Amino acid sequence: MKKKAMALLLAATLVASVGCGGAGANNAADTANNAETTETATGAESSEEASTEEEAAEDSAEEASTEEVKEEAAEESSEAEETEEKSEDTEEAGTEETTESEDSEEEDVTQTPAWEIVSQMKIGWNLGNTLDAHEPSIKITDAPSKQETCWGNPETTQEMIDAVLDLGFNTIRIPITWKAHIDENNQIDSAWMDRVQEVVDYAYGRGAYVIINVHHEDWNYPYYDNQDAASERLAAIWTQVSERFKDYDTHLVFELQNEPRKVGTDLEWNGGDKEGRDVVNAVNMAGYEAIRASEGYNKERLIMFPGYAASNQTNCLMAIKLPENDDCVAVSVHSYTPYSFALEMPGRSTYDNDHGDLDRLLKDINRIFHFKNVPVIIGEFGAMNKDNEAERVEWVSYYLRKAREMNVPCIWWDNGIFEGSGEKFGIIDRRTLETPYPDLIKAIQEYR
Repeated sequence: MKKKAMALLLAATLVASVGCGGAGANNAADTANNAETTETATGAESSEEASTEEEAAEDSAEEASTEEVKEEAAEESSEAEETEEKSEDTEEAGTEETTESEDSEEEDVTQTPAWEIVSQMKIGWNLGNTLDAHEPSIKITDAPSKQETCWGNPETTQEMIDAVLDLGFNTIRIPITWKAHIDENNQIDSAWMDRVQEVVDYAYGRGAYVIINVHHEDWNYPYYDNQDAASERLAAIWTQVSERFKDYDTHLVFELQNEPRKVGTDLEWNGGDKEGRDVVNAVNMAGYEAIRASEGYNKERLIMFPGYAASNQTNCLMAIKLPENDDCVAVSVHSYTPYSFALEMPGRSTYDNDHGDLDRLLKDINRIFHFKNVPVIIGEFGAMNKDNEAERVEWVSYYLRKAREMNVPCIWWDNGIFEGSGEKFGIIDRRTLETPYPDLIKAIQEYR
């Protein structure tokens, strides 16, 4: 009965929804990779307790308010359920009706355009440290391959993407850095745009979901005095990208930014401040409006909104602003958790059944976003290799199982690094197309 009541509660939230609005890397590259790889910070998870008391109080008040509403709705759903059960003629008939009702309600969850797309995403893989790689000494007039390979990964090929998809991944996230390929008038170099499209086609042509974004930029730092300039450039980028891809259907997803944050400050990875969160929201909206103003499938394309630093901290999640009257949007979150196991160097190599941070994140996702019928995608997750494959298998099995229960797709951060002192998140050797950690791959494949 409790399960059915919760299903009724989730279905009830749909009433408010409306139409769609308006080979490993070379050791020589390790230094650059250490500085730029995930850009998901070495302090992202560990600093969760650094939020101010005021923010914590606000979070508690918000949670209490939300939980109160949910409890009231759950009581109403329970009363409706009891009335329904009293009218059932036999226990067998009652069981059959309950099953049919639950199946119908689960289907209702996917009725919005965003949910229809997100529900089809299963397991994902990042083409990290590739189209997002950048080196200042490389000229905009140089061949795109120079930037693509400057962090030690090989040029991307159809064969490489086929190998990833053949393993069961059906979602490919392609991080892209644009700053090295854009002129003073915010015009994207045509050769670079052609290369981006070519790589997108490798996966899109196979029927996979493809996410492209704006990654590793340094012009979008979230300060009030930079808001207008950053908004203008982000809008210019997405206007051009939207035009190029306007005929691509909703298998192509746009993620507005990667991890916008105050780089190099004490605020970088601890949730930021009001200024940072406000500016991220404003710049996001500029990119969003540029996409929706474009033609073709851009009117109904899924658009992913990150919060400050794409952080999984509660205060950052609660600060995310989404457009009204648009059910083709989702939230983008990154979560390398538990931090000391997944991302910290050296950290620890044992998982220790430490899933408290993940459980908290999923609870936040449910009460902040799913409660409003907004899907969430964990655009980056992973646990780096510390010669601990068995521990990583145990960790990823719990992680993906709990996320799947809540219909939250997870996309592994693969930066192509297997050796050296960098963040070793590689799971598919892009030169040999082999998988050095077969048990880990097998565990991930359980959720394809």
